[in-house]
Amino acid sequence: MAQSITRLSGVNSLSGTIPATNIANSTFDNITALPSAVPTGKPVLLSTATASASSSIEFTSGIDSTYDIYKFEFINIHPETNNVKFTFQSDTGTNTNYNQTITSTDFISQHNETGTTTELGYAIANDQAQGTAFQPIGQLIGNDNDECAAGTLQVFQPSSTTYVKHFIANTNVYRHDNYSREHFTAGYFNTTSALTRFRFKMSSGNLDSGKIKMYGISA
Repeated sequence: MAQSITRLSGVNSLSGTIPATNIANSTFDNITALPSAVPTGKPVLLSTATASASSSIEFTSGIDSTYDIYKFEFINIHPETNNVKFTFQSDTGTNTNYNQTITSTDFISQHNETGTTTELGYAIANDQAQGTAFQPIGQLIGNDNDECAAGTLQVFQPSSTTYVKHFIANTNVYRHDNYSREHFTAGYFNTTSALTRFRFKMSSGNLDSGKIKMYGISA
């Protein structure tokens, strides 16, 4: 049976169930924040980096056990050099070699502007088998003024010291020869050490412009 609760001055905690009829919309409108212990399942924006003729973009803080999933969003990533790959790597602790061991897979779908060519296939040039190179998550990106790449990368429990670290990326690129090319990339970092930093860069040349946002998500 629902209990009627009356607010008492100086009392900060009450027990019981508030009848629905006693709850007005303004009650929720006045809630501006939840305690950190309350999981919402919604992405929390942690950091934003903006490229400007940048050799790379790095996220070196805020990656810990606070969140189960770390999600990166790529917005209008424009390369300085034509026909390049967009890549990433990770590292542990304060290491800055960015050479963690990766096993990965990549397949693509693409379609040109004239509607004459379509393709769905495995991109063997972008996979790794216990490799330590930067992992491509977008390929053949053009550097014309209107060409760029966009997409997302999710890394699952990077702070785990028990399991390998899985990742899934999905990007679409405006190819240098006027194709829409979508990449589906996935794999794992084969380490049980906590990953604490990520670096993004082009296979050649600078990141001319664009934004990368990092979010934390609680499972």
